[in-house]
Amino acid sequence: MYRSIVLGFIVFVAALPLPASADTLQFKLLANQSRATFKTDAPLETIVGNTASTGISGTLSVDPAKPHGAQGKVTVDMVTVKTGIDKRDADMLKKPYLEVDAAEANKLVTFEIKSVEIAGPLEPGRETPAKVHGTLTVKQKPIEIVADARVTYVKLTSAQVESQKRFGFTSDNLKVRAKLGTLFTNHGMEVPQLLFLKVSNEIQIETDLIFARQ
Repeated sequence: MYRSIVLGFIVFVAALPLPASADTLQFKLLANQSRATFKTDAPLETIVGNTASTGISGTLSVDPAKPHGAQGKVTVDMVTVKTGIDKRDADMLKKPYLEVDAAEANKLVTFEIKSVEIAGPLEPGRETPAKVHGTLTVKQKPIEIVADARVTYVKLTSAQVESQKRFGFTSDNLKVRAKLGTLFTNHGMEVPQLLFLKVSNEIQIETDLIFARQ
């Protein structure tokens, strides 16, 4: 009888979800130190849209010793993206592109991290290449995608934190540079056309993100 109770308890405990690692750190994106860029080619120019500050937000959970298990999400508000031509910026928010007037959620582009391919732990001061697997959602239409990234883990001393805390930096910080690509048609949008010349269907997204431990 006692043996049965003990075995039952062991089975019950084994079935419980595992808690997050004690070494998993929680990070928040520093918007004023980060940016996102969208690029697409046109016959006579490369169209580049940029945003930073209030236009971008994100969180990240990662154990520097086991970064392959990182989880997180980055969000860009497309209303804040500027290409240098106001009419073009306004047109991209309308039909047949983002259609923000039809659904406000369409203004958000998100990338949710699912897993990371990376060689070994993050070492302070060293840039490490990685493949970041995740879900890119544009106009509420998600696709699975892999981003090429370079991650730098930056640890600061107490004195350094004191001099940098006004910028939001803490003892543990991550710099993440990433590139990924998608298509207008992947997300239910028409390929833009300038007069009689069509823009490329391809959209290149580049980010330069800074995360600070919370």
